[in-house]
Amino acid sequence: MGKLKIKTGDTVRIMAGDHKGVEGKVVKVDREKNKAIVEGANMVSKHEKPSANNPQGGIVKKEAPLNISNLSLIDPKSGEATRVGFEVRDGKKVRFSKKSKEVI
Repeated sequence: MGKLKIKTGDTVRIMAGDHKGVEGKVVKVDREKNKAIVEGANMVSKHEKPSANNPQGGIVKKEAPLNISNLSLIDPKSGEATRVGFEVRDGKKVRFSKKSKEVI
């Protein structure tokens, strides 16, 4: 598997699916399944049994994972969706925005 271009904490835009156009921060990335959870996007209702953490139980809204191929990184300079590249600068491998050529 290649290097993932999206990391936890990045601001992304959803490019496909029911939540197309929604922007948010990446909360968690699952490298094994190639999925990411975006804050406030792809909300699903899930029934939870009463437990010590949630004594009431009931229906809980939570974020569901999205495939990373449906996400595009937001360029910090222009605020638009951009592709990500890798290159060596000053002896370190860095991610950069293909639109603005700035290090992310």
